[in-house]
Amino acid sequence: MAAQVQRRGALIAIDGTRGKDLRAAGAALFEALKTRHGECAISRFDASGLFGELAAGQGDPRISARTLTLVYAADLAFRLRWEIRPVLESGGIVIAAPYTETAVAWGAAAGLEEHWIRELLRFAPKPDYRAWAKERKMDRGWKPGFERGYAEYCAAMLETSAPKGRWKHLRRDAVALLHRPKGRKIYQLSDDDAAELAKAVTGNREGARRQSASTLRSARR
Repeated sequence: MAAQVQRRGALIAIDGTRGKDLRAAGAALFEALKTRHGECAISRFDASGLFGELAAGQGDPRISARTLTLVYAADLAFRLRWEIRPVLESGGIVIAAPYTETAVAWGAAAGLEEHWIRELLRFAPKPDYRAWAKERKMDRGWKPGFERGYAEYCAAMLETSAPKGRWKHLRRDAVALLHRPKGRKIYQLSDDDAAELAKAVTGNREGARRQSASTLRSARR
């Protein structure tokens, strides 16, 4: 069961399969929120440093998609404990870029059971808002690299055991999984969309404050 977090802030998840685009989307939203709200933070991939330590085992045949997904879960638990929950509990806004859907899409595309990944990540609280990073160079696969993003990191770790050209196919599958229709509105972040999402977040928070203040005044009468 996902942990229940007593929070006064707002959690925004931005997911995607290309690290550069995730960083750009997170930065654009951060600037838009800082302008409108002020108190905002970003939680990024490998805050724990676990992936950096694991990179020493590059080429180890024992490292698999399942291993990388387990490490992602451990890193996310660290991010929640030290970066996300403290800001939420203080009433701030946190941008998690990436969050759970990135791991689900990558892992499922790599052949893991989606149900298993979602069960593994059940401890993560549901975000208040969800967004996709607008991805570029969609005609290409991932360029393996340890400092690019989660998918590119995984490609670098598994490169020695992966057939040539695998990443183009895998990226296409991961993006398709990530962009499946869902019930809630999901923002696709460009610069304009970042401003739209920031307006929605801050507008809803201001409305909640006014409603709370009105309730308190009514209770005093």
